[in-house]
Amino acid sequence: MRFDVISLFPEMVTKAASYGVTGKAIENKLVALSVWNPRDYTHDKHRSVDDRSYGGGPGMVMKYQPLADAVDDVKNNLKIKNCKVICLSPQGKPINQSLLSATITEVDQLILVAGRYEGIDERFIETVCDDEWSLGDYIISGGELGVLVIIDAITRLIPGVLGDENSAKQDSYSDGILDCPHYTRPEQLVQAGSVPKVLLSGNHAEIARWRMKQALGRTWHRRADLLKYKKLTAMQDALLEEFKFEVK
Repeated sequence: MRFDVISLFPEMVTKAASYGVTGKAIENKLVALSVWNPRDYTHDKHRSVDDRSYGGGPGMVMKYQPLADAVDDVKNNLKIKNCKVICLSPQGKPINQSLLSATITEVDQLILVAGRYEGIDERFIETVCDDEWSLGDYIISGGELGVLVIIDAITRLIPGVLGDENSAKQDSYSDGILDCPHYTRPEQLVQAGSVPKVLLSGNHAEIARWRMKQALGRTWHRRADLLKYKKLTAMQDALLEEFKFEVK
């Protein structure tokens, strides 16, 4: 997978992406990342990338031309066939695990546009971008943080990136529900209690059953909205009802 980011703050992206899972994936050439500054595509001495909004109002709007030229340069230089241009925007579709999982099977390159200021000229979004994505129903100062979230989340799904291939499959949302609780040594903590006995039993079937029940119960308790979109099996239904009975 290749990520090309259009951003006014290239170092903000490259430095943050150089750590952890993403950094190792870049180092091992499992993903590629480049950042393109739209200021490099301006034609005036001030390198202006924004201007006042037609119709008035507060804030500045990012201009069409520098962004469009930056995207064209990316495409012309790399010529990758399966490519999508994504604009980070509060108006975009919410990013979730299903969207990211589908993306990794559909494209080899994502061009991610990190907006700033009051917004981006709508003509760029309508004619250059393939889609708009949003982190959620809140406002942040720019799209760079959203870009980094997308890069990290997709990188985790690429084969060979994680040390254990099952890690990504067991993460929260990977199966449409939250993850189960996890514990590590020591077995007992005076101030915080003990590890559930089933996890110490060595009975893999019972451990798997307990984990599924806890995952379903946690989802029901904390994010019941997710269960509206999850079709449970008969066994999962029974485990969830068992969890509800136990917490009464």
